[in-house]
Amino acid sequence: MEKSYKMTVAGLERELPLCKLSDELYIGAFVIFGDVELTIAAARELEKIAPEHDIMITAESKGIPLLYEMARQEKSKKYIIARKAPKLYMKNVISTEVTSITTAKKQMLYLDSEDMEAMRDKRVLIIDDVISTGESLRAVEKLVKRAGGKIVGKMAILAEGDAKYRDDIQYLEYLPLFNADGTPKAE
Repeated sequence: MEKSYKMTVAGLERELPLCKLSDELYIGAFVIFGDVELTIAAARELEKIAPEHDIMITAESKGIPLLYEMARQEKSKKYIIARKAPKLYMKNVISTEVTSITTAKKQMLYLDSEDMEAMRDKRVLIIDDVISTGESLRAVEKLVKRAGGKIVGKMAILAEGDAKYRDDIQYLEYLPLFNADGTPKAE
């Protein structure tokens, strides 16, 4: 029988399958892709606590539906996605390296000059679905700073593991890390 973890996020109950990272460490798979109800509800709750900002950014890819929905709810005309690969239409690209807990190898994130200009001297809010080790967040922060943006907040639906102790992020719920038997790890 597959192990899972039941939690309530933005008033909605979800069952997260547990995924093995190592013999001693499992994580709850939180995926908002395809879950329109959860995406809308989480965006609404994050909007209630979001600091004032001019533009929002996320790293490709799991934060995209959340970022889009938050922008839609606040009637923003633009948001920015730090891409995993440079695209033909991107000009004067900058990049930074990132290693995520859910990705086996190092990745790169890219921005182009248009996105950099959109952030220059603006209040930037960084959005993600889950903050765990904070590596993806750090990579996006580097890009925002290189572009001349002023980071006013960092938000996620969930803080996983030790991320809950960070005082520089806002989140809706805590997601523990798990032992092989499916029990939450001691804090």
